[in-house]
Amino acid sequence: MKLAFIIDPIHQLDPTHDTSVALIEAAQVLGHEVWVTQADRLSVINSQAWAILEQIQLTPVELVEGRWVATQAWYELGDRTVQPLEQMDAIFMRTDPPVTVPYLYTTYILDYINPNKTLVVNSPAGLRAANEKMYALQFTEAIPETIVSQDKSIIREFVERKGAAILKPLGNKAGEGILYLEASDRNFNSLLEISTQWGRVPVMIQTYLPEAKEGDKRIILLNGKPIGAVNRIPTGNEFRGNMAVGGRVAGTEITQHEYQMCAQMATKLQEDGLYFVGIDVIGGYLTEVNVTSPTGIREIDRLEGTSLGKQVIEWVEGAKQNK
Repeated sequence: MKLAFIIDPIHQLDPTHDTSVALIEAAQVLGHEVWVTQADRLSVINSQAWAILEQIQLTPVELVEGRWVATQAWYELGDRTVQPLEQMDAIFMRTDPPVTVPYLYTTYILDYINPNKTLVVNSPAGLRAANEKMYALQFTEAIPETIVSQDKSIIREFVERKGAAILKPLGNKAGEGILYLEASDRNFNSLLEISTQWGRVPVMIQTYLPEAKEGDKRIILLNGKPIGAVNRIPTGNEFRGNMAVGGRVAGTEITQHEYQMCAQMATKLQEDGLYFVGIDVIGGYLTEVNVTSPTGIREIDRLEGTSLGKQVIEWVEGAKQNK
């Protein structure tokens, strides 16, 4: 197969952590031809999506004393070429959030790929539909009590009633801008003003779950089915478990309750073309549905001895054969 990955600049990626690199590596090991591009290198020409592409060759990471180790020169790029994206068997849209206006424009360009010829993971329409915070709201039985508002009085009433809450900007990633709120905080009004841009931008307010101290579980779903999980545990004085802010990772199991939660979500995810997804679970509650560039594969493989990247690429192989 020919596979293309739309990623952030390759030199910015960490081969020992980034799931995009793990997927590229797995595709290469399975004998596929792999190309990379960036969102700002896409065009529509003659009503088709085109991209400036570079073929990539990786030196795979190695597990040494329980840690992934990469060589200094871990990738090599070929010459740039302009090709229609429909020449690819599959395309992975893996640009990191935030979902800005240019990001949305990229999904519009990806609409000009014939889905009967090329599989796009995840579907551009699905990416537009699934704000990573708000998408979870439709799974009402799975989420903690949550509101979305930019109104200070509504937010204050919720926080006073719950005692404590977590504020999440709707468009950020990796724990950026997440705040722990208590109504008694003398900075409460200022925090809300800054977070909502003085009442112009809604934010998510979720009931604070004390179980967050025990970890924020990331479960990876492939075509609606859970294939692995890792627990991210806050360290020091940090209340967030995100790896990007220093959360410690640990092995974990997917509980029966979590399997049932994933089964309830599967049909909707499949309908929206959200094939590769990472959900976040705290204390048995669904808190987020990550669809843009979910991560965690390297950590799960390291802790569990799995090869989730290989599973994903083999699923793509099967999906193409069934078309």
